[in-house]
Amino acid sequence: MGQSTEELTSQIEDTRGRMATDIDALQDKVSPSAIVQRRKEATKNRLASVRDKVMGSAQSAGGTVSDKVPSPSGVASSVQGGAQSAVTSAQDRVQGSPLAAGLVAFGAGVVIASLLPASKAEAEAAHHLVETAKDKGQPLIDDAKSAGQELGQDLKGRATSAAQQVKDTATESAQQVKDEAQSSAESVKSEAQPDNG
Repeated sequence: MGQSTEELTSQIEDTRGRMATDIDALQDKVSPSAIVQRRKEATKNRLASVRDKVMGSAQSAGGTVSDKVPSPSGVASSVQGGAQSAVTSAQDRVQGSPLAAGLVAFGAGVVIASLLPASKAEAEAAHHLVETAKDKGQPLIDDAKSAGQELGQDLKGRATSAAQQVKDTATESAQQVKDEAQSSAESVKSEAQPDNG
């Protein structure tokens, strides 16, 4: 026969609970932030896997470098010793892998370059590059400003025109409603007056 009210209420609550769980799971699955987070984690895992395949585990590489760094008799000798031991350790790991050797060489170059101060010629070249970028970029900036101003004027004109059209339409509608109301009022008034005949 039929179910009791309590059973129906319990079933409804269970269904609501399952639906809420499903909706939360669906929202988590399609949420942009959750998608980005999953992609970041997957990319991080892939990069770690590639790094481990190319370089060996990070712990063994770090241990090898720290074991081979000489006692600090000066910052330069310590850096030199660390770089040499890192190169030796990396050389052992990349034997027969040109891609890994290239990555190691690039990384070592970045580390060494970051330790050395910029030369006068490099500083001048950087300054020259900045000045050239300013000179070449200024016309682009001016063109962009001009285009932005033209677009602003065009949009302002269109907005003014649209506002006027809305105002005109509203005025027409108000007049039409007023006329219809007046006509209806006269019609009701004439129907309400008794015939004098």
